[in-house]
Amino acid sequence: MSDVAKTMWDFVYAYDAAYDRAARVCGLSASQACLLKAVSDGPSTMGQLATDLLCDASNVTQLVNRLETKGLVTRRVGHLDRRSKTVHITSAGAMLHREVTEAFSFPHEALGCLTPRQQETLADLLSVISGGSDRDMTRPVQA
Repeated sequence: MSDVAKTMWDFVYAYDAAYDRAARVCGLSASQACLLKAVSDGPSTMGQLATDLLCDASNVTQLVNRLETKGLVTRRVGHLDRRSKTVHITSAGAMLHREVTEAFSFPHEALGCLTPRQQETLADLLSVISGGSDRDMTRPVQA
């Protein structure tokens, strides 16, 4: 593994660990916090959540069950397709999502070590290697 690849791996690991800690401080798992984030801008179907969170629909069902028990989300029958369920964040869920976001200080701390020019360069480089918004990051890159 190259030095660059190892450094990226270490960064991703540190980022994920910091997000997990922020979620745990707020009484959630990282997966639960991710689901709250996914519905924080509006309701989503269970199927779309599975796609967005890159997991099986049965995992989403378990996550929604736990969050619904805590009063953080509600599940409603779909408007267009009564067979589907949409997940809506509650006011308590929105408040807890904000707490997780505030507790997740890692990006601000990491970027705080860089000058504004370095931050711009990093943003440009990350955009290049992630393919910008045009590439599906769930699919492997063809060499």
